[in-house]
Amino acid sequence: MAMPIEDYALISDLHTGALVSRGGSVDWLCYPRFDSASVFAALLGNENHGRWLVAPTHDAGVADLVEWKYIESTFVVQSRWRTEAGEVLVTDFMPMLDRRASLARRVEGISGSVPMQQELVVRFGYGDVLPWVRRTHDDGGPGILAMAGPDALLLRGTHLPRAADHRHYGEFTVSAGEKVDLELVWYPSHRPQPAPLDFDASLRLTIDYWQNWAESCSKQGEYDEIVKRSLLVLRALTHEDTGGIVAAPTTSLPEAFGGERNWDYRFCWLRDAALTLEAMMTHGYEDEASGWRNWLLRAVAGDPEDLQIMYSVSGERELPERVLGHLPGYADSAPVRIGNGAVSQYQADVVGEVMVALEKLRDLGVQEDEFSWPLQHALLGFMEKHLTAKDHGIWEMRGDPAYFTHSRVMMWAAFDRGARAVREHGLKGEAERWEKLRDELRDEILEQGFNRDINSFTQYYGSVTVDASLLQLPQVGFLAYDDPMMLGTVARLEHELLDPHGLLLRYRTEASIDGLAPGEHPFLACSFWLVEQYAHTGRLDEAKALMDQLVGYANALGLLSEEYDADRNRMAGNFPQAFSHLALVRAADAIHAARKIRVPA
Repeated sequence: MAMPIEDYALISDLHTGALVSRGGSVDWLCYPRFDSASVFAALLGNENHGRWLVAPTHDAGVADLVEWKYIESTFVVQSRWRTEAGEVLVTDFMPMLDRRASLARRVEGISGSVPMQQELVVRFGYGDVLPWVRRTHDDGGPGILAMAGPDALLLRGTHLPRAADHRHYGEFTVSAGEKVDLELVWYPSHRPQPAPLDFDASLRLTIDYWQNWAESCSKQGEYDEIVKRSLLVLRALTHEDTGGIVAAPTTSLPEAFGGERNWDYRFCWLRDAALTLEAMMTHGYEDEASGWRNWLLRAVAGDPEDLQIMYSVSGERELPERVLGHLPGYADSAPVRIGNGAVSQYQADVVGEVMVALEKLRDLGVQEDEFSWPLQHALLGFMEKHLTAKDHGIWEMRGDPAYFTHSRVMMWAAFDRGARAVREHGLKGEAERWEKLRDELRDEILEQGFNRDINSFTQYYGSVTVDASLLQLPQVGFLAYDDPMMLGTVARLEHELLDPHGLLLRYRTEASIDGLAPGEHPFLACSFWLVEQYAHTGRLDEAKALMDQLVGYANALGLLSEEYDADRNRMAGNFPQAFSHLALVRAADAIHAARKIRVPA
């Protein structure tokens, strides 16, 4: 059985990411990219689906994990174990900047002599492909080579496990002052074996990379550390070469344990990426924003009619969804899915969020080029062509499309930003036409998206239900945070969607049109949006209290999942989740801004 989601650490090399448990097991890893097939999939099944364990043996007596942390401002995780036989420190990282698909583990004796165990179970193809394995010995020393089709994994080190029943297991002892270094490196099976890793140099380079990147993070106040960690997570989910930002490094971690709401998040949603870049730009990371814009230009190049809501990290369009029946799922939550069927949905809000992010980039002084502004012009043409089309909304409803109020507001924002680009930045475009469309949309939304009987905006036209995404209306300037219509909507959201723990649901699944069985835990991003709303409307004490509660749901390393089960104090959903972390950054910024207003500098 996999451990609770909150008991995992992420390590990343900006190409892929691994989840390492507090128990010392790498239970999820895809090579060579975030969206490649996994080589370790115990997270979605058991150890027979692939893992790499390094931990004290039972012979060491009771092993207490007395420290579990990242080296400051890095994704180098350290686990310090205390046993009856002594203490040992395990350092796990993925080498940076050498284009090496590698996971490195150092076992260092602190005191005494600690018996350690190592188990390596390689299963390519999401736990379904048993590799051919043999021992090797070359200039890099002894190794264990696992190979299947295009993939090869090579384990190097001084203490290699022995084969037994389609896995490799071994034990070794580490004494005070001794170091045992292990490296597992992936490479295409038709190429020569990579050279051995210079462990000390690679560790130092990796630490330096992350700490140098984090130094640029602007500091604002009491939430600086969790904001920095959140920005680091967003960076860790960004592909080094392409600039694409994945929503999470995992697939099918359930939104409700035992339920069917299990999705593959290892792709780049235009919406999520745009919101991520807004958070990064606010804290001084304009280069990452420019890199994402270049990814966007490549990904959506072509006929605007072919626009998708998501792409792969390299911009591939084909992301067919299928079920992996051989995997039982995390906590027996089936099905396990790879690919994402929502790729073919029309979601009318996406262009608006992209246009909002690109405007902020312009406002920072980043110049449009001969490609970037014509693309935005074409996207507005696409929006106009589909002006009357219903959509599936921000939450990717799998039921019938509708006129979702949030989507219509984001269409308003798209035309608004297009017109402002012409008026304020001198770009060529049909400002008067876009302003006319914007104003017509505004009139329509106020007439059909606001229900005066309940004094609230509604989830979709004609409904009497509400949706947490309505909290984004003032975020894009559709109306003020303290507008009476918005305050009425907040009151309705609090009445309908707050759970007993004070967390905000996306919507009521039992009364929704999402086409799925009801049941899910609160999305953390929605509650962070509520923090932001409170902070902007004089409810700072409530904002601070809710913020502290939400930050308290982060694990010991500062990582957040998509959802939280407060009844069982368990994380739920894919992990770590970009949407949760970017919403945290926005909420912290809102509290900081509200404090400045309350107590002028």
